[in-house]
This record gives sequence, structure tokens and C-alpha cells, in this order.
Amino acid sequence: MSGQIELTEYESDEVRLDAQQARRLALAAQGVLKVEPAEGPSGDRVTAMNFVGTLVVDDLKVLIRPKIRLENLFLMLEVGLGRGAWRQEAFEYATSGDLLPAMAAFYARTLETTMARGLLRSYRLHEEKLVALRGRIDVSAQFRQVGIQVPVPCRYDEHTADIPENRYLKAATRYCLRLPGIHSDDRRRLLRQLAAMEEVSDVQVRAEDVEQVAITRLNAHYQPPLLLARLLLGSRSLADRHGHRSASSFLVDMNLLFEKFITGRLERALRGRLEVKSQYRAYLAEGDKVPIRPDLVLLRQGKPVYVADIKYKLTSDARARTADYYQLLAYATALGLEEGVLIYCHAENTSTESQVTVLHTGKTLHTFSIDLAGSPDAVTAEIEKVAKWILGRARLVQGSRQYVGRPQGLANPGEANVA
Repeated sequence: MSGQIELTEYESDEVRLDAQQARRLALAAQGVLKVEPAEGPSGDRVTAMNFVGTLVVDDLKVLIRPKIRLENLFLMLEVGLGRGAWRQEAFEYATSGDLLPAMAAFYARTLETTMARGLLRSYRLHEEKLVALRGRIDVSAQFRQVGIQVPVPCRYDEHTADIPENRYLKAATRYCLRLPGIHSDDRRRLLRQLAAMEEVSDVQVRAEDVEQVAITRLNAHYQPPLLLARLLLGSRSLADRHGHRSASSFLVDMNLLFEKFITGRLERALRGRLEVKSQYRAYLAEGDKVPIRPDLVLLRQGKPVYVADIKYKLTSDARARTADYYQLLAYATALGLEEGVLIYCHAENTSTESQVTVLHTGKTLHTFSIDLAGSPDAVTAEIEKVAKWILGRARLVQGSRQYVGRPQGLANPGEANVA
């Protein structure tokens, strides 16, 4: 089979693949798709999981669309640009369903805008042997040198563009140029920027390397293209690690993306009032046994005052799962807190549970949902509402340890039901 498979996240479809295609697709899409024989003679069943985007294996393309509003997918990528910056790519993705060229186009335009300010340069220490003295003599290397004392070991600082930031952008640019289906205008943009980075070394780069770049006031304008480069190179490694004949991809883990998005926005909203710690290390049992890592712990003066768990689980009513309550209860108990909150992604405009009170403990477990079916401005407003609510609950619980009232805008607590 050659062609295209279109799915929505967590959706299944039956397609006809020969044995070799099914094997290659299953190998390339480990953790992204399930490929298994369908019941009866209809072929294979392909099931999308928590990734959205584009996967190309040989002559077969798989497009996985998100259930959430497309604009909000770009919003959640959090690349440090205004909402209007990705309007063109969101429109193209909405019409084609192919996220790979849309992200390459977004990267090309962002890189072009960044490079318009000039190639970033910095001082880098060099150590080499020279006939003519430059910089400072490397005394220890000079004493180790036997025989004729030239060339002279020197140490000097060079103002150069061959720095990690530019190396990472160049690696992402070369990757985009190898992708199929890139628009000719975007390809020309990328080629122009590649020529501008001629003095920058070509190196092998992993997505994890890009994350190590420290953003300062000197390179702050590089942050948007660097974040996009990390996303692109991360998808490249997913496709390359299996060693199949021909593959390219841009795939986004929606579970991880939603968690990072909510964490980043809450950090921003609560800065100066509560410290937000992601993947906080704690223990459920005495003697530092049974380690746990809540998604979010809110601290005041270094002491936990509230705990939250973030779940990207799209349902028709955003009702919390029993297992999620168990998990949040364990976190609250281990941290000595009376309350906690589950923050869900909510794609339907329906009511959600407000709270449950756990028998024999008196601990209160709240549920808050973020509706990603709304506009980006509405999503931002909802997160700010969650931040204010958490701040109020943390103050209330820390001060009186008594529950007074219920979160404004949430459903009647009597509707809650742990099933």
C-alpha cells in the first residue's frame, strides 16, 4: 500500500497493508501507533495513541490530528512568540492535516526573523600551537614541550559565530531541508539562513543538547527558534532510532506537552507568591521508601502547601478516574496536605466534578478542567483562573485547615462521584 492514513488521537482505523509494510510501520511507530491484525479479512487495525503529527515510512504517510482546537496545539508549544505568529501555519495544518511541513515552515519563518538581527557571536577559548604568539602563552603546555620551543602553545579568546546556539540551529535547518513536502518558499528561506551560517560547524545534535542552552539577555532573541529546533530534532531522533529505510516525522506527545504547558503557565502566574516545583521528589513510606513524583507541588518558604496532578485525558465530561483520585490521595498524604487538585484537559463544554471528600481522612480532592476547545485567549484566562484558585486554596488550607465554600465556576460538589 502507498498512500495516506488519517487518524485522530486515540482513534482506530482498518487499513490494508502487506506483511512487510505492517512490520515496518509497527517498528517505526513504536509507542506512537498500535499496528495489529484486524478481525476478519479486512487487513490491519492501526490505532493512534497520545501522539499527534506526521509520520512517513517509505511511501506511506500517517497523519494524526489532535482532538483539541488546532490553534491551541501551537499555543501549547510555547515557543515564546505572540499568538498571531503561528496563524499561517495553523491554517495550513487545518487544511492539509500534515504537521511536518507546517512546523518546518514555522521554523523557517522564525529563524529568518531571528537572523535578521545578525548571527549571534560570543567569545570562545581556543588552545593551539602557533608560530606567532597570540593571546597568552600556555605556560604548563610550554614546559611539557620538549626540543625546539616553537610553535608556541597559546590560549586566546576568539569572537566567533561557531557557538552552540548556532550549531543547533544549523542542525535543525539541515534536517528541515531533508524533509519531503516542504514548500519552495520555505526551502529558499532555509537555504538563505544555511548560507549565512557558513562559518558554523556541522555537528551531530540531540534534542537534549538544545535544552542545555542557558537563555540570557544576550541570546534571548534566539529562544523561539531554539525551542522549535528542539522539537524538530526530537522528532528526528524518534524516526532515526529504528533504522528503517526511509522515515521522517514530526510527532508531539500530548501528555507531556499538556503537562509542560500547564506547569509553565502556572509558574508564570504564581511567580513571587508560590514556588512551583515540577516532578517534586518525595516518599510515600517512612525511611524514604516508595518514591513518588507529583506533577506539581506548590511551596511557600520551602514548605509544600498544595499539590496538583496534571492529566491530559480527553473525555466527554472530563470526570476524574478512580485511579487518578488514588494517586492524588497518595501525594496529599505523603506531603501532609489536606487537599489536592487534578487538572484535566477538557474538550467539551460540559460540567465537571468539583470535589470529593475521602472517607475516614477528611482530605478533599478537587478537579479542575482546562477547555482546549476554546480560543487561545479563553485557554489563557482559564489557566489564570486556576492559578488564582490554587493560591486562594493554599492560603485557606494553610491558615485554617477548614473548607469554606467551593471554587467559583465549578459544578455542585453533590455531583461528584468516585466510580
